[in-house]
Amino acid sequence: MADRLSQLQDAIDQLTTLAAKIELARDLIFKSKQIEFLITSLPGIGVSEDEQQERLRNLENEYKEAEAQRLEAVRAREEAAEKLDMVIRSLRRS
Repeated sequence: MADRLSQLQDAIDQLTTLAAKIELARDLIFKSKQIEFLITSLPGIGVSEDEQQERLRNLENEYKEAEAQRLEAVRAREEAAEKLDMVIRSLRRS
């Protein structure tokens, strides 16, 4: 009887180990797919160095244009504030 119980316990242990191995294999497959997705979504993958440099130059030009527009908007805001201040002063004098 004890011998049969030992055999049953060994069988249960083997099934548990097998189930753990299957779960680990599934986890590894899932993680490898996640890693592959992340790698393919990295910028520059499949793009030559010259294309990357050209993209950087384009982005730098876009940044310079946006900065120039920002500075113009700041200047226009300051001019508008000065005009408003002048109007307020003239109203106070009246």
